[in-house]
Amino acid sequence: MKWYKYIVLLLTGLAATSCSSSKYATNAQYPTLNADVHYEGILEECMHECSVEGPRERRMYVYLPKDYHHTTERYPVLYLLHGARGNELSWIHNANLLHNIDSLTARDMMKETIVVLPNVNQYNNERDYGKSRLKGAIEAFYEVDGMVEYAFVTDVVGAIDSIYRTIPDKEHRAIAGLSIGAMQAMHISANSPETFGYVGMFSSMVHPVLRHSEHSSFYKGFRRKLDTQFINPPLLYSIMIGNIDFYHPRMQLFSRSLTRKGYRHEITVTKGGHDWYNWEEFANQFMQRLW
Repeated sequence: MKWYKYIVLLLTGLAATSCSSSKYATNAQYPTLNADVHYEGILEECMHECSVEGPRERRMYVYLPKDYHHTTERYPVLYLLHGARGNELSWIHNANLLHNIDSLTARDMMKETIVVLPNVNQYNNERDYGKSRLKGAIEAFYEVDGMVEYAFVTDVVGAIDSIYRTIPDKEHRAIAGLSIGAMQAMHISANSPETFGYVGMFSSMVHPVLRHSEHSSFYKGFRRKLDTQFINPPLLYSIMIGNIDFYHPRMQLFSRSLTRKGYRHEITVTKGGHDWYNWEEFANQFMQRLW
């Protein structure tokens, strides 16, 4: 890659990670949940073991349907990934996620679903992890190396399927994310084409500025992996982005390449940029399309 492309990526990365917290700013290094807030569903904190280097385990939050503990019913699962400068609490704090799920479910606009909020930041060890610490802009943007993504299906999906009453098949699993998290969702689904039947990419990058590691191959050969994924295509492959988002031109090109290959997908372009106002609405729209 030529030197000027690195500068462009640096500037867009800094903009992305700066804008990602623009709706609800917080000074908390390790944000916590407000115990006084009431939700209709059941919010549980869960730790999962890590099969790759870094911290021994990570925290995730799981939002269960309100009657989960009073029935034997099994449920579909949505894995919702945060972006840079975020962690497993970002969707709760910044997008009113749980209240939106309650509202959509109460109005029969969303089927009852287990929603999983994992931490998909790169951490080198226990000290670096630091109780699921938030990462700075440059740190988050340039530490993507495929390690967390490589282990996602084994560590996160495997843990959820073993702990909760899920419907453990492709038709009842969805993965979505914002910005870097959208890129991670895109590649996780391409690397595990028979795991996720619904894929949502909100203001997505396509490729990372990859740091070399033993797991870097996770992000290589994407076009070939995409061809394999669309042999038995996702039930929903959704791109959502604002018309002044700096990733908008690249995602339009990606959509056109999918169209040329005849790969079924949707692209939704709204007003606005790379911010929580859009991501909250994108998540609401996506959740109504599941199952």
